[in-house]
Amino acid sequence: MAVLDIRREGPVVVLEFNRSDARNALNEELLTALGQALADLQYDDSVRAVVLHGAAGNFCAGADITAFDRIREDALIGPRKALGGTLWTVMGRFPKPLIAAVEGLAVGGGCELALACDIVVAAETAQFGVPEVKLGVIPGGGGTQRLVSAVGKAKAMAMLLTGDFINATEACADGMVARVVPHGEALEQALTMAGRIAANSPLAVSLAKDAALQAHETSLSQGLEHEKRNFHLAIHSADSHEGQAAFLAKRPPHYTGT
Repeated sequence: MAVLDIRREGPVVVLEFNRSDARNALNEELLTALGQALADLQYDDSVRAVVLHGAAGNFCAGADITAFDRIREDALIGPRKALGGTLWTVMGRFPKPLIAAVEGLAVGGGCELALACDIVVAAETAQFGVPEVKLGVIPGGGGTQRLVSAVGKAKAMAMLLTGDFINATEACADGMVARVVPHGEALEQALTMAGRIAANSPLAVSLAKDAALQAHETSLSQGLEHEKRNFHLAIHSADSHEGQAAFLAKRPPHYTGT
């Protein structure tokens, strides 16, 4: 059985972690499959959004503890395959919207996967945490950096240094989660949101995402310049002309991503 299930829902692709016997814990095989899938999807113009989801009631319970010895064998410099290789870089540069549909546990590497997505939709019973210090290690997939960006220094430090979990309501109040939904509805609600995104201009969506991410990478003045550049790219696009024409004609737009 494949550790990653890939299926289409119209212009949306669902990537479902399929290691339910291990609560979808991340091993090298799953990390590699996820990284390869995202690397392929970024060039598929028919795909307008991607949803990450875990099978059998859990998003992802973090790294497979049995893989720690394999991780120790990784060179300090290089792709570090046992830690995900290029996955985290691919996610950080992925041009299309990434939505995490979280049920159950999203802890350790699972929490890092959610943080690396653009939007998190969580069931009310979901739990988030970075408990690595309890095992004598620290997050290795961007958790220390993205958590501070998501919730601020004080709350991030509390989670990182205690290893304690927070529930979906707390995660939403802290800014980690965009929407809390009833138990069992995270995937459905994420797909609904992805469908609304997919109805928009894919070029404009990509440019908006790119500009927003600059807020964490550059100064305000540099970010504003980047936004202005992306705005001019969008306003001169065929999609912009189509959006304007459709609005004035009171008809649905037909975007091509150009």
